[in-house]
Amino acid sequence: MLFWLTELSDGGDVFNLFRYITFRAGGAFLTALIFGFIFGPPLINVLRRHQGKGQPIRTDGPEGHFIKAGTPTMGGLLIVGALLTSTLLWARLDNPYIWMVLFVTMSFAAIGFADDYAKVAKQNSAGVSGKVRLLLGFIIAGVAGFWAATYHPAELSYELALPVFKDTLIHLGMFFVPFAMIVIVGSANAVNLTDGLDGLAIMPVMIAASTLGVIAYAVGRVDFTDYLDVHYVPGTGEILIFTAGIVGGGLGFLWYNAPPAAVFMGDTGSLALGGALGAIAVATKHEIVLGIVGGLFVVEALSVIIQVLYFKRTGKRVFLMAPIHHHYEKKGWAEPQIVIRFWIISLILAIIGLATLKVR
Repeated sequence: MLFWLTELSDGGDVFNLFRYITFRAGGAFLTALIFGFIFGPPLINVLRRHQGKGQPIRTDGPEGHFIKAGTPTMGGLLIVGALLTSTLLWARLDNPYIWMVLFVTMSFAAIGFADDYAKVAKQNSAGVSGKVRLLLGFIIAGVAGFWAATYHPAELSYELALPVFKDTLIHLGMFFVPFAMIVIVGSANAVNLTDGLDGLAIMPVMIAASTLGVIAYAVGRVDFTDYLDVHYVPGTGEILIFTAGIVGGGLGFLWYNAPPAAVFMGDTGSLALGGALGAIAVATKHEIVLGIVGGLFVVEALSVIIQVLYFKRTGKRVFLMAPIHHHYEKKGWAEPQIVIRFWIISLILAIIGLATLKVR
């Protein structure tokens, strides 16, 4: 919205600053951060007042989680609100990729909100049916995949780009949209599974979003793509503003989610943020890189899949408990130890993901 102030510029005044994506990204970060600090306490009070017993704690979960009983959930509303406000304020609203990632984020937030509300209302961990969640998620992701393919350059539309092998494009044709659906829904659910300890999910999300934001900015500039020898996707640079909003809103939320958490993110936040990461990867043609940058989320999801399949086949468990962060809890690791070590892993994977921009 504030980009329109450039119409008042003569090329050498303060209004000219709004032409620069980096300046507006900084504004989005600060807006989202301040939003979190201002609206965090009142939102937590409202959630605590209306949720009574707070998020239900699984009886079969780690024993240390029982002390968290009564903690309100749906804290993702704070992140989503900060992200939406900062993006609408600072991004160019004539950019189709901005609306695509916002569509995915808000739609998955709505699914998560319904799931959180059902859990709190019924005071059990069942929530909305998993089949319904997946069906709605795939519909949303299908729309987003077709949306992205429509606005991609003709030479990239319906193609899969590979990191490192930068001259290689795999033509997916009609299978591109299903592929995008798997990326977005998989990302949303992987982040959702990771959100099991105080502060565990939000920092890796911010790290991944920052990395994808840099990639989006790079592939949206023809001079950068020439130097890095990556595919040019015009318009994606604006996504840096969106990711800056994720980081600012995430930090604002982490202030209240740091151990011991005053509020949980809930599915409202985890599904929204995971879907957002997947949508950014599809928009920028870096779906494979998302698997590297978000490797922690991939491992968390795989640990659940492996556990379920192995248990159904043998009646035994590979992990003491899945997702894998609970396995380490069962082994006696302290919660902050797990969280910080997983943050470090996320940072390492993000650096590796960024390195693929130049590796050939």
